[in-house]
Amino acid sequence: MVTAAAAKSKVIKIPTESELLRMPAKDYMNEVQLAFFREMLKNLKEELMANAGETSEHLRETPSVPDPADRATIEEEHALELRTRDRERKLMKKIEQALGRIESGDYGYCDETGEPIGLKRLLARPTATLTIEAQQRRELKQKMYGE
Repeated sequence: MVTAAAAKSKVIKIPTESELLRMPAKDYMNEVQLAFFREMLKNLKEELMANAGETSEHLRETPSVPDPADRATIEEEHALELRTRDRERKLMKKIEQALGRIESGDYGYCDETGEPIGLKRLLARPTATLTIEAQQRRELKQKMYGE
């Protein structure tokens, strides 16, 4: 007899991108595809966390240089690194939301239309919440009305 916990923890073979794209359309966001994107998002999250740790370490190692031009260069590099980490922090939030959508069963479907976002788009942008068409409409609206 298989317990509910054992059934839930069954091992799913994670497909490659090409295997994922070869799956029939009727299998959209099946268990295997969700496992693929869950793994992809978790790996991206781990990479971002490692980058954040490296930044903290790098900023602590700031050398003291007497030359104002060298100091300005170092400060500019730090500012650029901090802006990059800020973008990554925002991406981390989107990754957390995407993982939540996987758990709730909403992942892969457009927030506005409910239509499938599509595997190719999700491979390119795994945190996408809109189809390309819905995203284009939103960007056009923002451009027109300055929202």
